[in-house]
Amino acid sequence: MSSSSLSRRGFLGLASAGAAVAVLPGCAESPGTASAGGSPRSGGRLRAAFSGGGAAEVLDPHQSNLYVEIARAKAMYDKLADYGSDMSPQPRLAEKWEPSADLRTWRITLRQATFHDGRPVRPADVLASFARIVEPGSTRRAKSALSVIDLAASRVVDNRTIEFRLQRPYGEFPNALATLGAYIVPAGMPDLAKPIGSGPFRFRSFEPGRSFVAERNPDYWDGAPYLDELHLLISNDEAARVNALLGRQVEYAHDLTPTSARTHERTVQVHRLPLSNFHGLAMKIDRPPFNRPELRQAMFHLVDREELIRSVLHGSGELGNDLYGKNYQYYAAGLAQRGPDPDRARSLLKQAGAEGLTIDFDTSDASTGLKEAALAISDQAKAIGLNLNVRLGNKDTYWADIAKNGVLAGYRSGAMPLESHISQRLLTTSTTNNTQWRRPEFDKLYYDAQSTTDETKRAELYLRMQQQLFDEGGFVWWGVSDWIVASAPNLRGLDDRAPANTLNWARFDKVWLA
Repeated sequence: MSSSSLSRRGFLGLASAGAAVAVLPGCAESPGTASAGGSPRSGGRLRAAFSGGGAAEVLDPHQSNLYVEIARAKAMYDKLADYGSDMSPQPRLAEKWEPSADLRTWRITLRQATFHDGRPVRPADVLASFARIVEPGSTRRAKSALSVIDLAASRVVDNRTIEFRLQRPYGEFPNALATLGAYIVPAGMPDLAKPIGSGPFRFRSFEPGRSFVAERNPDYWDGAPYLDELHLLISNDEAARVNALLGRQVEYAHDLTPTSARTHERTVQVHRLPLSNFHGLAMKIDRPPFNRPELRQAMFHLVDREELIRSVLHGSGELGNDLYGKNYQYYAAGLAQRGPDPDRARSLLKQAGAEGLTIDFDTSDASTGLKEAALAISDQAKAIGLNLNVRLGNKDTYWADIAKNGVLAGYRSGAMPLESHISQRLLTTSTTNNTQWRRPEFDKLYYDAQSTTDETKRAELYLRMQQQLFDEGGFVWWGVSDWIVASAPNLRGLDDRAPANTLNWARFDKVWLA
């Protein structure tokens, strides 16, 4: 679909909202204020609306990629660690961890926890879970982070202690324990139709692309949830999610636009999760035309970030500088901020032999703002003689489709430490390497950073990695904004400080209905 036909279509959310809301079942409870005080109250069901992946959605926690899949997984399962709101790893099933002096052996002590069937969580379950994630042929998201473990040399010390032997030094190993998808399941092949975890909610039912229902786990090690039931419901239409919240069909709506937030903030409770919504483009550098570094550099210089902040984010964001993780530890804040430079972009385009070239630009309604950003950037590209043909993809399968296919795609990310971003997306062995960036010299800088306990040296190595990405990487990170969710006024206990993807994001075991 061309950009002009997309413009003529405009937003279809309001037109389809009625139908989308109709598939969100249930009656509403009365609204109140999510951040208000008052004592927690037990009971009730929470209905939360997310975008989803249609029939392709999975219950397998090791395959969780979509936000709704992650929310389901964290409801039923635990990881050894999870990212705190400051991006530091926080102990979960792991009570503590201790590294050896050479950073190649890590001893993990498990806390006392049980699975939903009453079995205690043991080291054997942890080893079996990690073995399943990294098995040959696996493309599971956590594989790149956990492959550093030498499972054959790792051992069970006692009923609550594991000793991990690593294939190389890894100073930030707890980040691997917190990585997306590193959930602990019982040893033995799990029955994915009836999942058993150690999380705060027990499985009841699942319809891919429609709904998920779970019930309170009264024996949860971190305290039983206040809610009796959790319902996760699916609508890929942002307007439908908003209307379901306004119509009291749900109490929580995930991923709102800044416009919706401003429009409805006096009616519902709006939660702006701080600077955890990274907006960008992914260029595949292993194939024409973006195998030419000059063309990638032309993209860096043609994008008008300030205009995108105004038009796509409606002023609710900060400029990106083509590097992930603004404001996070090790971020290269000292590099000069890029702005639009059409003359330089035209010169680079000519050097790349790409004047007048037409390039397919994949986007979708899978996430808020993706389509709008693609249309705006395609207009900006015309000014330098580059034709970006915007193609609207299937919103149910978009993220899987762009992983291997196409050459240029709209991209978006939640929060994670810079180390996790690199290990998951930018190493030769990364399983979610959507730009196909594979550089042995870059890998070595990363491994050297993990081999040292000297923070100054590690920071310098991260700076060198980011300089390479800034000069010729495959990502254009043009902006960062708050992640926006909204809730009914009677939902209490949501953490407004927790960025998307972190421990307290979508943490429904700590909320209650007033």
